Amino acid sequence: MKNILYIGNKLSKSGKTETTIETLSKKLSLEGYSVFTFSNKKIKLLRLFDMLFAILKYAKKVDYVLIDTYSTSNFYYAYLCSQLCRFLKLKYVPILHGGNLPNRLKSSSKLSRAVFKNAHINIAPSVYIQSEFEKHGYSNLVHIPNSINLHNYSFKERDYETIKLLWVRSFSEIYNPFLAVEILKLLLDEGIHASLCMVGPDNDGSLQKTIDYAKKMGVEVTFTGKLSKPDWIKLSKDYNLFINTTNFDNMPVSIVEAMALGLPIISTNVGGMSFLIENDREGILVTPNSAIAFVSAIKTLQLSHKNTNRMSLKARRKAENYDWDVVKNLWISVLQ
Repeated sequence: MKNILYIGNKLSKSGKTETTIETLSKKLSLEGYSVFTFSNKKIKLLRLFDMLFAILKYAKKVDYVLIDTYSTSNFYYAYLCSQLCRFLKLKYVPILHGGNLPNRLKSSSKLSRAVFKNAHINIAPSVYIQSEFEKHGYSNLVHIPNSINLHNYSFKERDYETIKLLWVRSFSEIYNPFLAVEILKLLLDEGIHASLCMVGPDNDGSLQKTIDYAKKMGVEVTFTGKLSKPDWIKLSKDYNLFINTTNFDNMPVSIVEAMALGLPIISTNVGGMSFLIENDREGILVTPNSAIAFVSAIKTLQLSHKNTNRMSLKARRKAENYDWDVVKNLWISVLQ
């Protein structure tokens, strides 16, 4: 089997959400690959140096370098790491996570070409990102979706007499957690019995801002902080609607997990969401930043339990395509 160096933000032990570097590296290791992962340094500059040093250290020991690639400041990690790989003649593989990467292709076109044109292959977790890169002239792409271990997710039909909303994401402005609070407020103002639980660690100070906003709006929201995967899956049994309020997105694993669990999904129609969820068939997609649109969709789902559960079942069937036992064959073909 091949040896792999995986570059990304390995920060779950620092209280952040577990990212692909941690989940995918474990799965590849179980398939027989030797995987070295960097970096777990909390300070950004130290993390960058750790990544670059790892490339130098393992240059003669690995066959591929996987690089988690995002659209914000972490894009520059990917740029510097990829260029070092080029200098050392290492095959590197960017994994295109950032939902706003299409804008990065425009705003940093020269740097983007240096990263992506020279890659051994670019991995697009969503058809959306694949299509956007193809529009910009990139052809060295393959679509490999984010995966889950399906056996961990038990499908459950729910009732909707009382609305119990679940929101699962890192607290970051781009994910617009304040909108979830506004949705709850609007439901309660209309006399609808509703509650909201928000699960996830703080990323940029938005957690405290959301707590303060809920107090200002006069609504009670349950904030759990970061939960382990088993804990939030267990928690999900007590909720009946999953809301995704983000302003930018690619292919969030939390949505695939909700689909697998049978949680009906209402999401903003941004980025790759329309490629993941067929509107009114596997979930409902609504206008971004509109509490009114979310409440309207919630009412639609509440009105017909039978249709809502049928929608959830279709979503579960789609989620089965993202099981690791299916997805791993795509990775094996790339890394052979």
